Amino acid sequence: MSSLSTQSKVANWDVSGAAGALYRRGSLVRGVAALLFAVLWVVPLLWTIATAFRDPRDPVSSGLISTAPPSLASFATAWNSAPFPTYYVNTVIIVGGILIVQLVTITLAGYAFGRLQFPGKSVLFALFLLQMMLPASALIVPNYETIRALNLIDTRLAIMLPAFVSGFGTFLMTQTFRALPREFEEAARIDGANSWQVLRHVYFALSRPAIVAFGVVSVCYHWNDFLWPLIVTNTPASRPLTVGLATFTQSSESGQDWQLIMAGTLLTTFPLLIGFFAFQRRFISSFIQSGLR
Repeated sequence: MSSLSTQSKVANWDVSGAAGALYRRGSLVRGVAALLFAVLWVVPLLWTIATAFRDPRDPVSSGLISTAPPSLASFATAWNSAPFPTYYVNTVIIVGGILIVQLVTITLAGYAFGRLQFPGKSVLFALFLLQMMLPASALIVPNYETIRALNLIDTRLAIMLPAFVSGFGTFLMTQTFRALPREFEEAARIDGANSWQVLRHVYFALSRPAIVAFGVVSVCYHWNDFLWPLIVTNTPASRPLTVGLATFTQSSESGQDWQLIMAGTLLTTFPLLIGFFAFQRRFISSFIQSGLR
């Protein structure tokens, strides 16, 4: 009897040892793959930074590694060669305005689809999900015709208007509200709260991780959006940073000056990079808590 028990323990140890070896091997493979992806991501960024800080008198054609000390001359030239302050103001207004309106629309829509019952709910929700399946380029022509009919061409509102409603945000908030226990709402109702108070103090408060996660996605997407702003803007007065950067790189001031082009690129991406590194833990925590992958 004791020999059988001993053999069973030995078998279990062998199985657990083999499973541990497989787990460690899998962890090693995942770590190496993650390292390779990190290198592929960081190498272009490092090259951009190194080129932007390179002395303008030391051309890139002379070699990848510069022996001259770092210089800010390219940043000063780029800043003075294009209306970057105007581009920054336009981008902040556009991105911030879109996010504010989106938070209102997706919260109300998520509450309606996640908590209320009304005729045609399933069909309407399917239409919202259909927006996620359509590529943005497929809606350019009808959106442009609508903006032109409203006489909004070459305005910041023309860029913002099509993005005020988000199918992805509606889906995310709907799923978030559905996962919240109804006991919180019932307790608030007993205390005399109306629907708006329940939405604000219960659902909105409990869904902050999902809201922060959506906010990160929305800001990054609309900060980097290029095609739609390019189509509906004609002058620097309404152009965001992405379109302004494209205009700058094609101008006679930059030409083939890679130091100048990379300096302009860093001026465009610098706020997002600083925001990511400053709030990296908060971003990751919000994505994990909201279940967004």
